[in-house]
Amino acid sequence: MKKVLFKNDKNIYKANMHCHTTLSDGAYSPEQTKELYKSKGYSIIAFSDHHKLTNHSYLNDDSFLAINSFEADVNTIKPDDMPWDTVKTYHFNLFSDDPHIDTTPPLMEMEYEDIDAINDYIKKRTDEGFLVCYNHPYWSLQTYEEYGKLKGCFAMEIYNHGCQVTDGYYGYNPQVYDEMLRCGNKILCMSTDDNHSDISSFGGFIMINAAGLNYTDVFNSLKKGDFYSSQGPLIHEISLDDNTLYIKCSDVCLIVVYTDSRLCYHKKDDVINEVKFDLRGTEKYIRIMLRDKEHRDANSNAYWL
Repeated sequence: MKKVLFKNDKNIYKANMHCHTTLSDGAYSPEQTKELYKSKGYSIIAFSDHHKLTNHSYLNDDSFLAINSFEADVNTIKPDDMPWDTVKTYHFNLFSDDPHIDTTPPLMEMEYEDIDAINDYIKKRTDEGFLVCYNHPYWSLQTYEEYGKLKGCFAMEIYNHGCQVTDGYYGYNPQVYDEMLRCGNKILCMSTDDNHSDISSFGGFIMINAAGLNYTDVFNSLKKGDFYSSQGPLIHEISLDDNTLYIKCSDVCLIVVYTDSRLCYHKKDDVINEVKFDLRGTEKYIRIMLRDKEHRDANSNAYWL
């Protein structure tokens, strides 16, 4: 029996889920950011200024939705003579389910090494209605010994455009995603901009299926994982009929299906926009990566079988 894992339905919306404005360290005001992103085809922005949650519902209209969010962090102690780029840090985006929230929750005041307190913070915010996303692990100088102990995050950043183009090409984190999945962590993945200026804008996005462009429907689709991540390529449909996987997409030159084992399925050609793979049938999960000729990737969420 055919099961549709993802389908590009009529109501699909382009979203930047990590965005900074002049309310923290961004170059543009929320109003300017909205207009810039709308001009590039975006319908949704999660305004995630550092340590500050602001109600951006005044920006909403028939073609645009603002998600109320903020970015929280906890860092290793920095001696006076220690350069900032050697400091380890946990960063999280917290997306609120409340379209009218106007108060910033408590920030992260625990020690960096206190993973139990960090996980307790994630649980408390989740219980309050937030979705917590783990941000840019490579840029944060973290290893599996650190992110492997995280619990309760609904998603992680598989791609962070700002970290890729402004901070040493540390923005792409597919290995981290696989490592978290291999531990049985049923976590989703996001491509984001983390934009502070023009150079870090319009490089990472997600495409969300939702019943409509309203807060409730979009938030529910995020929780369900009804979206995919991309730097450019578009996924049209992913479906499974018994053990046969079907993929339809925009023109790409490489498609890879990763699994919980070292076995993967792949096809490489000058132009691919439709493919099928016969799976072994014992895979615990699959996730799909597409790459176009500009070396831009798209990534599905993991689908647990």
